[in-house]
Amino acid sequence: MLIDERLHIDTPEGARLTLSLAGPLPRGMAYGIDLMIRALILVMVATPLMLLGRGGSGLYLLLLFLLEWFYPVLFEVFRQGRTPGKAVMGLAVVHGNGAPVGFSGSLVRNLLRTADLFPFAYLTGFIVMLVSSRQQRLGDLAADTLVIHVPAPQARPAPGDGGGEPPDWPLNRDDQLVLLAFHDRGQRLSEERQRELARLAYPELADEAALARLRRVVNHVLGAA
Repeated sequence: MLIDERLHIDTPEGARLTLSLAGPLPRGMAYGIDLMIRALILVMVATPLMLLGRGGSGLYLLLLFLLEWFYPVLFEVFRQGRTPGKAVMGLAVVHGNGAPVGFSGSLVRNLLRTADLFPFAYLTGFIVMLVSSRQQRLGDLAADTLVIHVPAPQARPAPGDGGGEPPDWPLNRDDQLVLLAFHDRGQRLSEERQRELARLAYPELADEAALARLRRVVNHVLGAA
């Protein structure tokens, strides 16, 4: 169970997302990197703040509190689920359905680190991850979050000759993820399966026309990305 595993999520639109779950080892290394960064910040500001006397000591304790509890939350919310340590290790926090982690989810998972620490050295969190089918510690279970490997950026194939066409509906983030998943995995799908997915997007069109239009919308999204 120390190795990484894959999780398949079928979206309501009929696409399948594949997430590579991060095991304890890369997560522990990411945490160690973040711990060293926080310690370095504290060392750098310690001497100047101590020169301020009791007021400086109070500011130091406040900074210690903020770094301990809100350092991971701010990075996870505003940096696509990635603290500096997670970015180095190629990891990110997402919700259980693959959507980007929000403030409440990140706050819950990080506040419950206290429970995962019990009785020492994240022993409880480590044991829970070993028995969890999705490599989740207690904080992840409570917040319904996952830690996944982020695929390295790859050069996308050039859009097809059909050009791009903007969708005729407001495109949200989930829609973009589905369209990008269709592009990345479409070549591994049969032509009939591609037509079936295209019919879900454009039920009013014939199969070939629906698939051609879906591909043009995908090209438009790729161009915007």
